[in-house]
Amino acid sequence: MLLGRISGKVTTNQFSFVTKPEAEVKKFEYLKVPHRVYNWVLAHVVELETTSEGTTARCQVLGYKDNGVVKPLRIPFDIGTEVFLADDEFITSVVQLETEHGAYLGRLEGKDIPVHLDLNRLLTKHVAVLAKSGSGKSYAVGVLIEEILEHKVPIVIIDPHGEYGTLAEPAENDERMARYGVRPKRYPVREYGDPQWPGLIPLRLPNNLTPQELVHLIPGKLNNTQLGILYNAIKGIDTLDFETLLLQLEQEESSAKWSIINLVEHLRSLGIFSSQPLAYNELVKSGACSIINLRGFAPEIQQVVMYKLAKDLFALRKQSKVPPFFLVIEEAHNFCPERSFGEATSSKILRAIAAEGRKFGLGLCIISQRPARVDKSVLSQCTTQIILKVTNPNDLKAVSNSVEGLTAESEREIQNLPVGTALVTGVTDMPLFLTVRPRRTKHGGQAVNILDQSVLDQSATFLDQQKHFAEHELLPLIKPRTTPKDLVLMADRDVERIDTTLVPAYRFMCEDNGAPFTVLIDMTNGEVVTDIEDYTTARLPAITSLSSVQLKLLQAAHQLKTFTREELVQRAGTSLAIDEELAALVEQEYLATAGGAAGDERYTLTSRYVLSKLSTVACRYPVVFESIAGEQLPAAHQLDDVKASLARFTTVKDQQECRIVRYTVITK
Repeated sequence: MLLGRISGKVTTNQFSFVTKPEAEVKKFEYLKVPHRVYNWVLAHVVELETTSEGTTARCQVLGYKDNGVVKPLRIPFDIGTEVFLADDEFITSVVQLETEHGAYLGRLEGKDIPVHLDLNRLLTKHVAVLAKSGSGKSYAVGVLIEEILEHKVPIVIIDPHGEYGTLAEPAENDERMARYGVRPKRYPVREYGDPQWPGLIPLRLPNNLTPQELVHLIPGKLNNTQLGILYNAIKGIDTLDFETLLLQLEQEESSAKWSIINLVEHLRSLGIFSSQPLAYNELVKSGACSIINLRGFAPEIQQVVMYKLAKDLFALRKQSKVPPFFLVIEEAHNFCPERSFGEATSSKILRAIAAEGRKFGLGLCIISQRPARVDKSVLSQCTTQIILKVTNPNDLKAVSNSVEGLTAESEREIQNLPVGTALVTGVTDMPLFLTVRPRRTKHGGQAVNILDQSVLDQSATFLDQQKHFAEHELLPLIKPRTTPKDLVLMADRDVERIDTTLVPAYRFMCEDNGAPFTVLIDMTNGEVVTDIEDYTTARLPAITSLSSVQLKLLQAAHQLKTFTREELVQRAGTSLAIDEELAALVEQEYLATAGGAAGDERYTLTSRYVLSKLSTVACRYPVVFESIAGEQLPAAHQLDDVKASLARFTTVKDQQECRIVRYTVITK
């Protein structure tokens, strides 16, 4: 289709033309222009200007194909040259969007042309995904990870906010997925992190540190005297753990040792180092994705984890003890900040990986909403860049300095990109604007919806808004993993409705022998919640109301599980006259009869009481803040009474009020 003819000033990079009245030309429309030397040339519209005389399109020359390579013009177009709308076949042939090992990221902006980027090129050139918050960078990274997993490349994700665990959950099928030709899918995921979060494998790093690692990990900067004491304590030791180090430090005579001992104690107390660490060969496995979920960890602990993991994995990769893999780092500005913003514990090792990793088969992907705060030496090594909307002037400058071949028009357009549209550079011969395809997996990076949009209606009165908040209160909830949708699918009969009940509760943060755990108490009955899914509870033993003989019998019963009267007496070491105590324990539901002939009855422990360590019934479900409709039950117990009862069995550090969500299926 003829759109117009070239007029005005023409260079080897730019030209303009007045569009024909009937032509509908859009910004970033691809154009096909004949050249007297180079045959057909690809260009695109970068700006449109309308005056009383008509619409003028300013265009950027992208290049022409010569022996499989896209080359720039050396001779400008002639004035009056016809400009045509580029067809999909021509665009594809010039841009080379399809490759044998292609990663399907989306479609060319404004076209139905699938964009398949060369995955080998993508992984060997390091990747940076840069965008302001809320522009869709985590979503775009999710798409990239899906494509890498499709090709069985191992991935390790450093995930500070717990956004990527949903790679194990398929997305809901919709029309947009069908339009882009993708279907819901789940991927094998192993997620490591704080064991208090449900479903996470405990994150445990090796505690056998080299002296150099130890000096690097100690928080704060040691003075010369402290460094001398530390090196004297660890000299001659190849690897050491915290206990060995503390023992060596205590033997030093200088009083300056105590500040170092405090720092080492702090490192040990982080709870992330262990003599039984995670296996690195399980962390990096072909076709699998390992997520290091750092949600809930303090920033300094996150940096320690990043340093130790990156250093160990890089060393193992150099020795070919783990397969080639792709390392994805979210919020990279926190792990390798630009030096004017300070030095992180993990900065040095990430600079080394950025500079040398590709030689050893370790690909790097850094993601940041603040490009200006990312170490320039790391950013400059990422020659493949996926850029979404960026508006901060400092961040724009950092992006333009790190991207080769970025035109002034493209730089201006980055500020106006809609959510879900990205500029991709480095893997093709020219920068490409593409619309990111829908994810096969569920997206986990949505922002929390604090206000319903209706609240933002400026015409609403203050009292109307207060009423809205009363009706849509954000509550701290503990929800079962089984959703109402799951319950409908599992029901044997037709479901009429699902009722929601909100049970008042408290999460108590407790500690035993330095090990933290969380106990959930139902405030309607004062009992420990032992299972959220089936909703079972158990009482705390009323220790003060039991006699010494009853306590001995309970202890013996806990060891025996099922027993006769004689077996209980023998294990407890009490006299034979226990009938009254035994009857009292049965009456209080500590014990129950379990059959047997008269005179030879058997007894068993009930599940009505928590008689083992409280940590065995720890709650590993997080609190989420959501608005939910349901019947709110009243509390029947006081916080102080429950807390005092719990304190007899463990050390209570803190508590948090919440509501437990219970679903009840009502069938027809």
